[in-house]
Amino acid sequence: MGAFLVYTIAIAALCSHANSQLVPAIITFGDSTVDVGNNDYIHTIFKADHPPYGKDFSNREPTGRFCNGKLATDITAENLGFTNYAPAYLSPQASGKNLLLGANFASAGSGYDDNTAELSHVIPLSQQLQYFKEYQSKLASVAGSKNASSIIKEALYLIGAGNSDFLQNYYVNPFLNKHYTVDQYSSILINIFSNFVTSLYGLGARKIGATSLAPTGCLPLARTIFGQHEKGCVSSFNTDAQQFNKKINAAASQLKKQLPGLKLVIFDIYKPIYDLVANPRKYGFVEATRGCCGTGTVETTFLLCNQKSGTCSNSSEFVFWDSVHPSQAANQVLADSLIIEGISLVA
Repeated sequence: MGAFLVYTIAIAALCSHANSQLVPAIITFGDSTVDVGNNDYIHTIFKADHPPYGKDFSNREPTGRFCNGKLATDITAENLGFTNYAPAYLSPQASGKNLLLGANFASAGSGYDDNTAELSHVIPLSQQLQYFKEYQSKLASVAGSKNASSIIKEALYLIGAGNSDFLQNYYVNPFLNKHYTVDQYSSILINIFSNFVTSLYGLGARKIGATSLAPTGCLPLARTIFGQHEKGCVSSFNTDAQQFNKKINAAASQLKKQLPGLKLVIFDIYKPIYDLVANPRKYGFVEATRGCCGTGTVETTFLLCNQKSGTCSNSSEFVFWDSVHPSQAANQVLADSLIIEGISLVA
């Protein structure tokens, strides 16, 4: 009953702000789970600028999002009162008054470890931070120094990273997995996370939300490539993710003690995604072991979805859109599950 009451209060708070934004801007860093199109403007094979990506978005066209429609962060922005999304920083839309909405610096294939990004020739987290510094100067030119400082302080900062560090780097990179245990590599990533949050804080950020790792062993890519001898999820990967999540939560607690006025929330995406996979029909889904887009078996190449990919007839019945990324319908469930944590961050 107590949890239901809190949920009801959270919904009421959102509804009361239906015509206004709870925060002035949203600023995002990370990987393909939050990239809204930056990779469209760099030389990399990791792009979502072609069909069938975007087939269920409002304009029915590819947007650079690795999804058939909205990301969980898009839905979160709508829940916070935004009617437009902060633009991909490298896009032409990231100029003028659009900068007042914030900016998205995320790059598909990136991670906490800059080496993860280098493997895919995408934008590393360190460069994303440099772009944020550049954005601050541009924002001051548009809004004035005083207003820009206020926006930077009151904005919501989102970080979605870590999954690529394991799936696209550690698990397949002998230079890493032969020299570092999973626990050691996790600690390296956590140290980068802590330094990144500290850097954001130094640049004015006060409201920061970062996602935990997903149950990486349940992703279609992991099941296909690494799960030949297991009927379900790759259990060892899920164990690694859970251990990482314990560490990032501990690091967040420590950072809040060290940095006065910092609001820092770790959004637990492990539990809701795992529950979606384990109990898809509970949420109205039919398929949770393969993606809507692709062959249904090995849609795991660098192309992910491509123009020759077959797609399911109803993407809302699939938990995953491709071999890695949730469908819009799953993103809706995910965003709904995080609403209380989000309110605590921006209230």
